[in-house]
Amino acid sequence: MNALTATGLHKRYASHHALRGLDMEIPQGSLFGLLGPNGAGKTTFIRIANRILDPDEGRIELFGAPLSAETARRIGYLPEERGLYKSMKVGEQAMYLAQLRGLSAAEAKQRLRTWFERWELQSWWDKKVSDLSKGMAQKVQFITTVLHEPELLIFDEPFSGFDPINAQLIREEMLRLNREGRTLIFSTHRMESVEELCTHIALVNQGQNVLHGTVQGIKDRHRSGRFVLRYRAEQPAALKVPEGAQLTGHELESPGIHAAEFSAGIYDASRLLSALAPQVIVYQFEEVVPSIEDLFVQTVQGV
Repeated sequence: MNALTATGLHKRYASHHALRGLDMEIPQGSLFGLLGPNGAGKTTFIRIANRILDPDEGRIELFGAPLSAETARRIGYLPEERGLYKSMKVGEQAMYLAQLRGLSAAEAKQRLRTWFERWELQSWWDKKVSDLSKGMAQKVQFITTVLHEPELLIFDEPFSGFDPINAQLIREEMLRLNREGRTLIFSTHRMESVEELCTHIALVNQGQNVLHGTVQGIKDRHRSGRFVLRYRAEQPAALKVPEGAQLTGHELESPGIHAAEFSAGIYDASRLLSALAPQVIVYQFEEVVPSIEDLFVQTVQGV
């Protein structure tokens, strides 16, 4: 089952056509990266999924049921533009947001105390939100987003504004939530986070879904049969390659390390390495697989 299915979404703002028949399938239990350049339609899609906006055409289903006020309670949403009431106390603000999500006062307080202790925020409970640093405020909002234990979590640029330590904390929490069975969608421009976290991705460009699937499946579809051998030697070796392969580049990469690039069939890695290994002292052998960032650029620019 899909956690979320979007079919034929259109959204227009005056003369701007933000979504142009967008289709999207987000498998239940996935950690889904929503990618795209600025203005591609990602935020519009996220707002429609959260019932902040209505589509002009198309529909969304959540866990197989039409999106409604009732089914939307199964979603937790952390927007890119964070916002807390600065004059409120931290604990008071967190309690207010938790109860908006349907938790009783007693249950909200118990869960918040647990999270605040885990993240060492206890001393901030009775202080004003205005006293929080940007990173601390974002941690509070992250907590209030996941506190009601929604089945689907949507994070828009979740790592924005965090230092490396707290960004790692958020990554670990996202992975933990996913291991517990939650479906996570997050929109980001940080491709290293996509490579590290995502099981599935979709690339939105000009209001359409132009590239989607599992991360490994997408990479497999774009394999080019390029391989690099790095070997130890004072002088470059006269390498002999098996039939069907071609030496396409050869250079001194660093003192004592030479790099040779080959073109071969994508399933010929073992045969190629078997032929090369007796000729040199192998330092490293790898297939050149495009990164998600490479595929992002190639797809958006039409390369």
